[in-house]
Formats: sequence, C-alpha cells, structure tokens
Amino acid sequence: MNNNKTALVVGANGVIGSNLISHLECLGDWHIIGLSRRGGRDTDKTRYISVDLLNAEESAKKLAPLTEVTHVFYAAYQDKPTWAELVAPNLTMLVNVVNAIEIVAKDLQHISLMQGYKVYGAHYGPFKTPAKETDGGHMPPEFNVDQQQFLVAQQKGKKWNWSALRPSVVAGTALGNPMNLISVIAVYASISKELGLPLRFPGKLGAYDKLLDITDAGLLAKATVWAATNQESANQAFNITNGDLIRWNDLWPKIAAYFKMDTAPPLQMPLQTIMADKSAVWAQLQDKYNLVRHSYEDVSSWAFGDFVFSWDYDFFSDGTKARRMGFHDYVDTEQMFFALFDELKRKKVIPD
Repeated sequence: MNNNKTALVVGANGVIGSNLISHLECLGDWHIIGLSRRGGRDTDKTRYISVDLLNAEESAKKLAPLTEVTHVFYAAYQDKPTWAELVAPNLTMLVNVVNAIEIVAKDLQHISLMQGYKVYGAHYGPFKTPAKETDGGHMPPEFNVDQQQFLVAQQKGKKWNWSALRPSVVAGTALGNPMNLISVIAVYASISKELGLPLRFPGKLGAYDKLLDITDAGLLAKATVWAATNQESANQAFNITNGDLIRWNDLWPKIAAYFKMDTAPPLQMPLQTIMADKSAVWAQLQDKYNLVRHSYEDVSSWAFGDFVFSWDYDFFSDGTKARRMGFHDYVDTEQMFFALFDELKRKKVIPD
C-alpha cells in the first residue's frame, strides 16, 4: 500500500474542516486537498477545489483527478429548517463524494465521518447522560445515522475502513458558519457592551445551571486524525470532548469579566429576534475599533445560539472510549473560551 498520505477534507471552510487542515499542515507528512462549495486560496501545503457536492455529475468530474487520495475526512454540512429536510442533502453529498473517490483512489485507506449528539437524540430534549457510543438509536429521521449506515454498507468487502467522530458543541473561530457558539457569545457581548448593557444570559432559565460539555476544534482535529490512522479504531464511533464539564451559571460571570462587563440575572431573549436589527451597531463597532469588515451575517449565528442556550437539560457524553484506546489529549474548557476570544481580537473580528 502507498505510504504517502493524501487527505481530502470535505467541508474545508467550516470550523471543523479549517481546523483539521491547520492540524494536518502542522503534522508535515500529509498532502492536503480542501473541498467546499466556495473553494479557497491555495497554500504551499493545501490546494482547494470548488464543487457542488449535491450535483453527482459535477462531483464525479471534479473528483476524478484525485487518484492520490488515501484518507477522506468528511465534515460537510447542508443546513435546512427541519430535521427531516436535513437527511436528503446531507446523505446525498456524502454518497457523491464516496462514489466518486472509490472509483479513482485505488489506495484509499479510510473515510472519517463527522457526526454529533443528534445520534443520541440530544436535539429533541432530555436524553440519557452521559451518552455512550453503545446507546440505542432513536426514531428517524436522522441524517447522522443514515450517513453511518451508508458507510457501513459501502465498506463491506473493501480494503478501506471508516470512523465516526461525535463531538459536542464545537468551538472555533472560523466565520461564515451556521454553528459557531464562540462568535455568538463574542458578538453578543461586544454589542451589549457598546450599548452600555450588562451581559445577560439570554437562554432558557433552566439551561443556566445544567451540565454541558464542549469540544475544542483543535482537539477534535487531533482526534480525527488519530482515529483515521489507528488501525484499532477502525469501523467504530467515538465521542470526542474536552474532558471536563461546565455550567453557564459558573462560566457566564467569568465571560462577562473577560469582556470587562457587569452581569445581570438571566433573561430569556430569542437572539434571532433581539439581534436581528443590530447590524448598524455592528458596523459602528467596526468603524470605531477599525475591525475587519466581516459581514454581520458571517459573524453571527443567532439561531445556533438560541438552540444551544435552550438546553434546559444536561448535555454531555462519555468520552472515555477514545481515551481507553489511546487518545489522551484534553482541553480546559474555561481557558479555551478565553483563548478563542483572544484569537478573535487578534484577527480584529471583535474589539480589543
């Protein structure tokens, strides 16, 4: 088998994909191809391809030259208004990638699938915690499950294997994504401060004291490569988390202190509603502090913020399976928040 490793990162511009590419570049022994609808700017280590993965013909044509691919890291996501509507596009994109790559990549070794706690029904309401990889499934529709079932069936009799990573809320600084909790909090705090307001927790009151785990995007990248290159982890799923738990009632005042703001009691406020008309305030902040001119839409994921802050039930998994099998990295979640806020400041996304 070819010892050269070539990664095809599908969903290259997202929080997960961009951090995975950064990690692979640092490792130094990977050739990297980034795949996304928008494409990207090539570097000396990564080249980007723009492709509409919902189009099977275009996918086959664009991926046909990629004969050198040994590892597919699938982290693409197509957002839709309802859970049922998520199934068709997200399954279709994966099927189109696998069908195209299997034909041409004769040294294909591994396909990595990014999932989440939807596998455990966490998006519907209170679920069994800590969630374990062996927990029973729930009534469909669920695209994460359909994607895994497709890989399991497709892999039979093949020399390649697969893995599925199940992170919690993924924290990173990549912008323009529908699921970015770090930018939600940072932009909400920055605008609140500019308006002379205290930093109020805007979610359900019952969510303020519940247990929650988080997954740092950098940690997830390391775990993803570990699972894809460790033969013992072949054809298995893994919960990947930082390794600790938080409660908003403990962390939120510390976030306020970071931004040099006062706090006030939680008040349930739908961010999609109260932040919808704040683009003018954001533009004023960009002028005042000479920030990079990212659009308000690219820095704000208010629907995702409302979703996360609505969890008035414990939301965490058992991450010990990966650790028992040899992945021992961890991240202090509290320090992670502050480090990522610092990164947004360095990138001049939010005021210093």
